[in-house]
Formats: sequence, C-alpha cells, structure tokens
Amino acid sequence: MTSIDLNADLGEGFGRWQLTDDERLLSVVTSANVACGFHAGDAATMRRVCEQAAERGVRIGAQVSYRDLAGFGRRAMDVPPAELAAEVAYQIGALAVFARAAGTRVSYVKPHGALYNRVVHDEEQAGAVVDGVLLADAALPVLGLPGSRLLELAAKAGLGAVKEAFADRAYTEQGTLVPRGQEGAVVTDPEAVVERSVGLARSGVVTSHSGVPVAVRARSLCLHGDTPGAVELARLVRARLEESGVRVEAFV
Repeated sequence: MTSIDLNADLGEGFGRWQLTDDERLLSVVTSANVACGFHAGDAATMRRVCEQAAERGVRIGAQVSYRDLAGFGRRAMDVPPAELAAEVAYQIGALAVFARAAGTRVSYVKPHGALYNRVVHDEEQAGAVVDGVLLADAALPVLGLPGSRLLELAAKAGLGAVKEAFADRAYTEQGTLVPRGQEGAVVTDPEAVVERSVGLARSGVVTSHSGVPVAVRARSLCLHGDTPGAVELARLVRARLEESGVRVEAFV
C-alpha cells in the first residue's frame, strides 16, 4: 500500500499571539514542524506543542529559520555560514529540551520560509544547515525539496534526506515553489488541494503553475497551518487520501 506522511507548521505564535490551531491540527497530521523561536514560537509555546504532540503520537520536527521574528522568517537574509550553523544547532537544542521533557524527542529538521527556499540552490547556506544539524544530532534526518542542494549535502554527510511536497503551494516547471509574491503561489481552493494531495501521494505528479505536469516524488506532504480553514482542509485531505488507498503515517 502507498503511504505518505502529513506534516504541518505548528507553534507559530509568540507570547499571547497564536497563529496556528495546534491542538486540532495535531489530531490530523503525523508530523509537526515546530517553530523554534527564530521566525515564531517561544519557550512556553514549544513546550505546549511538544506535550500535545507526545500525547497524540505525532513526530516532532525542529523548524529552523533565519533570525527574523518581524518578517516571519520569509525575508531574504545573508548569514555567515558558521553563524547559521550555530543558530540551527541552537534552535534544535532548544526544542529538544521540551520534547525530552514531554517523553519524546526531536525526530527530524526542516528549514522554514526564506531559508527553505535559499537552500534549494545555495550550496553554502545548505552546507551551513547540514553542519548545524550535525552539531546538534547527527542522527536527525532533514526534510526538504526534492533535488535541492540541502538534501544532496545532507545525504553526503550521512544524514537522512527526506523529500517533501506541498499540497497548497504552486510549482514551477522545474519543480521548485512559485515565490509567495507571485499571484497564485498559494493554492486556496480546497478541492484543488485535495486532488493535488492524492495525485502527489499516488503518482508523484503535480500540475505546475503553467499547466505542465511535474514529477514530485515525496515521502512527506506539507499542509500549511497558517491558512484560513487549515484544520478542516487537513481533515479533508487525510480522509480523501485514506479513501483512495493511501496509508497516512509518519516517515520516521
């Protein structure tokens, strides 16, 4: 039977402000990318999400980012490699404390926002992320875009390199994500998201922004938790996947 992991970005709040419906999304997804305080999240939020994930058997991933709270980690930044590696390790370590206290552990690492897109092509920044993961825990797999420099360098370093697809983001003909600043970069129609999810899981193909079929074979499927109706959409996606014969389970 075909299987796929469902992941979502969670813990994306700060102080009294909360963006994602963590508790309800954790009842649907199998992996949680938890903000580690650099683009969103704080100590209390990380602790709470780790406890809720542990209760539900959801795998915890460290969602590492550039240090950019004001820009939600989506602004381009130039960070020296040694500094970026240290900051990646720092974020993983912070989340690991709360995961361990909840009786579980950090199971993987995923970059966020501008860093995620940067390490698709930038070898220096991708190498810094890999160095940071190795510094924190050399047993952690890395989640990223198929064909990215990040996954290539992670595999060379002996880390697990897990391919990820996006149900609610538009793709270019080259298999990269359409930049958020462009019209149509985020897919908002629920039925379209569901159809794309099933297609990605069963055939590894998605229709690009220009209408061309693109091969995107992935082990994990991301649903963004900060979109309107995220919980209902996640439930619909999971139900349709299971109805189509796809087993939904964590990749690690």
